[in-house]
Amino acid sequence: MSRLLRVGLPQRRYYSSSMEALDAWISSPKELTLKDTFSIERVSDLFITLPTRDGSTSPYHPPIPKSKLGYGSHLAFFHPRNPQSSLREDGTDNDFCPPSPFTRRMWAGGSMSWNSAEPLLVGDSAVSHSTIASVDKKGFDKGGPMVFVKQKIEITKTGKTQPSVVEERRRAAVYCSIPPRLTRFSVPGLPPTADFQFTFTPSIVTLFRYSALTFNGHYIHLDKDYAQLKEGYPERLVHGPLTALMLLEITQLQRPKGKIANFEYRARNPVIVNKPMTIAGVWIDVDTASLWCVNDQGVVGMTGTVQFVRSK
Repeated sequence: MSRLLRVGLPQRRYYSSSMEALDAWISSPKELTLKDTFSIERVSDLFITLPTRDGSTSPYHPPIPKSKLGYGSHLAFFHPRNPQSSLREDGTDNDFCPPSPFTRRMWAGGSMSWNSAEPLLVGDSAVSHSTIASVDKKGFDKGGPMVFVKQKIEITKTGKTQPSVVEERRRAAVYCSIPPRLTRFSVPGLPPTADFQFTFTPSIVTLFRYSALTFNGHYIHLDKDYAQLKEGYPERLVHGPLTALMLLEITQLQRPKGKIANFEYRARNPVIVNKPMTIAGVWIDVDTASLWCVNDQGVVGMTGTVQFVRSK
């Protein structure tokens, strides 16, 4: 339970005012429109960042103009461009973030669906339009307040009317004392064996490059002291979107010509830098794969499901 909720009338008053600010934030309209281009240079930067494409496990193939953008590659695009002075204390953008004291932000999960009639291509320009789909308050009656923000994103090619990608991102904003205690969550029911898997070690360079690609200044990915002392993690964390992208990457390798229709994923535990992680999957049926990533100590970082367009 947070110290702020345990003792003292001044703390209760502050807590009450914080709830008023949160409710006002929830009721206010929020949207964000961003434009970007899947330039061959930036797609190349993404390729050289991913262990599935950088040439270390198979020959390097540079992106080809007008070829299909990889599933999930859009995650490296459409970042806000805010001045440093407007960022939050943890280095993150303030867009779609609840007000203080809900300052500890975590990637909780999400979903993606693709319109196979309007695929994103290398070289395309597109518009990303984001809104808030829902805001859920949980744990307020148990002393561990959390705010879950579901952001809906539609990515539409320039000149088109139907989105090529519809995505939902779910983030958790936590009201907590500093540093919080890290809890490890078990994930029961995983298959005992995998039909396919891929092991790699996300390094500090991996985190730096992906942070640079996404213009993400969140200190938990860059600053070891901040990650340990301020947020209670054992080391810097691998980005949630990067882990999700790796689940998609490994699945695409199994069926290079397949068309993915939907992807759902959920973050289970923090994924730590410099620890080997294995992406594994099993086929539930001919068009559906169940996925998970696990570190060398057996801790599950993320689970997911990929649904391909049904085979004829």
